[in-house]
Amino acid sequence: MKKILLLSDTHGYMDERILAYAAEADEVWHAGDIGRLDSIAALRLLKTFRAVYGNIDGQDIRLLAPLDNRFTVEGVTVWMTHIGGYPGRFDPRVREILRTRAPRLFVCGHSHILKVQYDQKYKMLCMNPGAAGISGFHKMRTMLRFALQEGDIQQLEVIELGPRGSSPPMQPGTTEI
Repeated sequence: MKKILLLSDTHGYMDERILAYAAEADEVWHAGDIGRLDSIAALRLLKTFRAVYGNIDGQDIRLLAPLDNRFTVEGVTVWMTHIGGYPGRFDPRVREILRTRAPRLFVCGHSHILKVQYDQKYKMLCMNPGAAGISGFHKMRTMLRFALQEGDIQQLEVIELGPRGSSPPMQPGTTEI
């Protein structure tokens, strides 16, 4: 069994609450709009870290995180990308890929809207963890936590970090990546 923490849209913001949840997970996944290299460094120090870049991420982050990240964990095929959409309203680029290579779990960010929905057409679970950062139009900072075991997605939980702007940021460090 692997415990996963899924977050997105931190926009350069990282605080001790996010890091505390990350410390409890086996892997941390970031679905884009990371914003700062020290956010990646802080999470990589704790756990296995998987990410994709988002539309606000600069070249420094794009060198470390791909546009699309496909992998398998505990028998669950995963496709993570930042701008993905949701069942019935997938981004055209995503829709083309799904026609031939749909995963068991599709992960995206970008919208700042927490959504977990099963897609009947592609037979996959779609997850968007909302936004864990303080920038954007969302009202509540959110993440998702779940477990993967022997091909199953289990123990899904929504983590609410409080209203946008409710936590002091982690102090920037000098950690090397």
